Amino acid sequence: MAHSNRKTLLIIDDEKVFCDTVKEFLSSSVLEVLTAHTGAEGLRICLQRNVDVVLLDQKLPDGEGHDLAVPILERNEQTKIIFITAFPTFESAVKAVRAGAHDYLSKPFDLEELRLTVEHAVRTAELEKMEQVQTYTREKERDETVLIGGDGGLAEIVRIIEAAALVDSPVLITGETGTGKNAVAKAIHYRSPAPRKAFISVNCAALPENLIEAELFGHEKGAFTGAVAMKRGVFEMAEGGTLFLDEIGDMPFHLQSKLLSVIEDKKIRRLGGETIRPVDVRIIAATGAELEKSLGKAFRKDLYYRLSVVRIHLPPLRERRRDIPALCAYLTKNIAGNRKVDLPDSEIANLMEYSWPGNVRELKNILERAIFLQRGPVLRPSALLENPAGISRSASSADAVSGYIKTLDELEKDHIVRALQQFSGNYTKTAKALGTSLSTLKRKVKEYGLKWTTGSK
Repeated sequence: MAHSNRKTLLIIDDEKVFCDTVKEFLSSSVLEVLTAHTGAEGLRICLQRNVDVVLLDQKLPDGEGHDLAVPILERNEQTKIIFITAFPTFESAVKAVRAGAHDYLSKPFDLEELRLTVEHAVRTAELEKMEQVQTYTREKERDETVLIGGDGGLAEIVRIIEAAALVDSPVLITGETGTGKNAVAKAIHYRSPAPRKAFISVNCAALPENLIEAELFGHEKGAFTGAVAMKRGVFEMAEGGTLFLDEIGDMPFHLQSKLLSVIEDKKIRRLGGETIRPVDVRIIAATGAELEKSLGKAFRKDLYYRLSVVRIHLPPLRERRRDIPALCAYLTKNIAGNRKVDLPDSEIANLMEYSWPGNVRELKNILERAIFLQRGPVLRPSALLENPAGISRSASSADAVSGYIKTLDELEKDHIVRALQQFSGNYTKTAKALGTSLSTLKRKVKEYGLKWTTGSK
């Protein structure tokens, strides 16, 4: 079985003995070696499959190596070309570089030298791919940091965000769960004139108390039981970027003084270590709790005042209902993609009447479920608030009498079960009736632990 990360090296050289020798020497479980003895044959291979590294002879029976480099790189600009020649000259080296050479070797050369050159080319290609992925991710996140609203209550917040992006002062974001604190933190990060490198988010409430210090500041090998190797903390990993400390109110009291020291001095020391390390990190913190009530008790006053140099409070959605139409338009477009959906004005009016205890996160969840369950182009999300998932009135009334309110997950599960029963467990017909894809239906069935065998497709 081929290795999933196996790379491909193509040798284009008319000397068959040389090709066979290099192929035997370099072939491994992580490197597949192909050979070609003419330029035309080598180009055909490059056009048919992805080649990571090309070992290209300057003199070929049907042309010059540097002329072949151009169409190879047009096919895949990430391919690394290593030119080889038995007649090295300054002119040939210049031609190789101009043609896009990654490296240049003169025959005869040691096979171990060739191995190192090929490994370096492979590592360079991998690093370039990683950088491209990171750049794409950063640009995508930057584009997604859209704050919908203005007249409805966000105009002043957007102004503060723009101002905060211009400085490195700590920022404290407050607001109920689901109001978009993470989105505001990213907006500050990506709207900086020269955007910082990394955006790392840490949920202080999700980390065990005995591990949070090591997670934040790192640890040396042997610092505690289980520390079998050195590990950098998130402060070091966020160097030159932004560290977002979500749910800062849940940080253990004894660590708050250490965090304050890091903010003041811009230096850290790993757990179990002696070396003081400088760090350049922008701190943004967020909380859904009212920290003012905890000052001097569960939360340090000095840390609170240091974090809240810039303070941003996000109002709940019920206090900015005028933003709901714009939010619905933006969210449905992003959730539905190319799928046609129509959200009537009457539906938007119903949504504006709802109190939204889960704020924007709940609105997004309702719209996503409505799109999943919709039949036809018209979207009816308010049904999930009044009579979710089309449950019968009698069942709804029974639940009301008992005082039990089903969760949205339970309602969605019930709806899927009824649809599967109606179509005798036929996935294809059920997915079509529900107006969703077959893969989404199967994923939901798996998530809810439903068992269907008869008629499943």
